[in-house]
Amino acid sequence: MSPVTPLVLVVEDETAIATLLRYNLEREGFRVCIATDGEEALIIAAEQNPDLVLLDWMLPMLSGIEVCRRLRRLPNARATPIIMLTARGEEGDKIRGLDSGADDYVTKPFSVSELIARVKAVLRRTRPSVDGESLTFADVMLDLAAHRVRRNNRDIHLGPTEFRLLRYLMEHPGRVFSREQLLDAVWGADVYVEPRTVDVHIRRLRKALNAEGETDIVRTVRSAGYALDETVDVNG
Repeated sequence: MSPVTPLVLVVEDETAIATLLRYNLEREGFRVCIATDGEEALIIAAEQNPDLVLLDWMLPMLSGIEVCRRLRRLPNARATPIIMLTARGEEGDKIRGLDSGADDYVTKPFSVSELIARVKAVLRRTRPSVDGESLTFADVMLDLAAHRVRRNNRDIHLGPTEFRLLRYLMEHPGRVFSREQLLDAVWGADVYVEPRTVDVHIRRLRKALNAEGETDIVRTVRSAGYALDETVDVNG
């Protein structure tokens, strides 16, 4: 963590969920404040300048979508990362949430460990010092400073493209990215590369990461793309 511990504003009207999030975030070293409705969230955001907002969609007073829009109009919150929490899982609803200004979107019920990982990943992008110089997912550790990767205490040797690809996936655990999205993020939007090139580098990444009997954490989503996931079948 950085010397100033990040403050997370949790906007959630269900007491049990708010308590669960506070407990797990504080256990990970974050400071936490709670708002139970949209109006209160806007007041706290203006007064306390949180480093990240976990925002429920369904709120009394104001919807999460409206709170998100208003936060983006506050001078001190225009760049504050916002992760929306909602039971609305349809693609159209996700697009609405992202279009309103959210940086990420988590559907209820959610894995607390995945949510914490996403919080850290978003903060790394906006405040690189927040989580030091390394990324961790499952039993894989990526050292950004030394440009090294280890799994189960053994060194993993990756080429520069596979390293950048793994880093991007580890910064967004659980999210599915199309080949085109990975090309833009890893190779750059100005570089022309065939989309199938991503498949080649994913194969190389898997071959380097996976020893016999280990879980393949890179999930292939048919007709969609790739994601980092701990639930993939062994060497699948």
